[in-house]
Amino acid sequence: ARRYIMGLGPLFPVAPHPVFIGPQGLAGCVVAGVLAGLLSAILTSAVYTSEDLFQKLPIHWMWWPAIGGLVIGLGGLAFPQALGVGYDTIGALIQGDVPMKIIMGVLVVKSIIWAVALGSGTSGGVLAPLLMMGGALGGIENKFLPNEGAGFWPLISMGAILGGTMRSPFTGIVFAMELTHDFNALLPLLVATVLSYTVSVLLLKRSILTEKVSRRGFHLSREYSVDPLEILFVREVMRTNVVAFPASSAVAEVAAHLRPDHSPLGQHLYPVLDEEDKLVGVITRKDLRKVVAERADGSKIAAFARGEPVVASIGEPLRVVVNRMASSGFTRMPVLDAEGKLAGMVSLQDLLSARARNLSEERDRERVIRIRLPFDSLAIPERKS
Repeated sequence: ARRYIMGLGPLFPVAPHPVFIGPQGLAGCVVAGVLAGLLSAILTSAVYTSEDLFQKLPIHWMWWPAIGGLVIGLGGLAFPQALGVGYDTIGALIQGDVPMKIIMGVLVVKSIIWAVALGSGTSGGVLAPLLMMGGALGGIENKFLPNEGAGFWPLISMGAILGGTMRSPFTGIVFAMELTHDFNALLPLLVATVLSYTVSVLLLKRSILTEKVSRRGFHLSREYSVDPLEILFVREVMRTNVVAFPASSAVAEVAAHLRPDHSPLGQHLYPVLDEEDKLVGVITRKDLRKVVAERADGSKIAAFARGEPVVASIGEPLRVVVNRMASSGFTRMPVLDAEGKLAGMVSLQDLLSARARNLSEERDRERVIRIRLPFDSLAIPERKS
């Protein structure tokens, strides 16, 4: 829709930058990336330091946003350019015609009021403030890094700050190019943004976004690993060699499965099926022994089955099944296929065995490459005393 309203041009036009960036320019991108990573860590720490300070205040939390608003107002009185989304300021920084006073004001005042505002619990954005502060950092870098054209370093620092603070380097690269259409800056953006991301990862355990989730009590296993229960499915771990009873079977027929010479391999839960192999209920081994002991030989097994059992689907990930086991209290479940027919059985022991196999596969992938030098045979044998 923007193209029809505003045209096909970039949101923030920039002066043409050279296609070739020499070694000095790329070295400057390294410096810009490291500085952006440091600033990303400082900004993230400032937000959550502010949040910690608000939690220590001896007043009700409903007053925190009011205090945050007061700080924003004072910052706006001291430096009005720090208020709002700052699109005009971003555009001016990219054009490279902003006085140093404005640059320092954006970098200092905007950082303070933004950190206090988010720390106070008010609803606030991250994207535009990061672009503003990244552009201001680039404006300072213009003073000592190689001259690669007007607005070059603000553009590079904007993408690097976005990638480092939000832990999304490729998003920062694409975002900067989409805003400016300056595809000549692809390589410098790649260098600076990846370095900024690297510095941020080394200095902080979590990003500015995932830290908020972690502080609310949620465990973030997605930071550096994938939960194996999310990538393993029921069809991979279920047992298909199970004993199931037809609903029309008499108790006397079922009793044969309890004899030692017909032991169903330690199975503790038996599905009861209708003529179409669809599940109508389940019966436990304990209940089955009780029925047999009562000599109800003429009765049908379906009369003693528990209806509406807790089941698993053949295509579900194991995490869903584990949660269902925890909520229901049942550690054994029949597994149904897409048509509702019995496909197998799954138990907590099957899930643990699958996890053990997964750990074994991970260890097997970590092989040590042993290098045997051709002159190893010339080694002097150790003397025995």
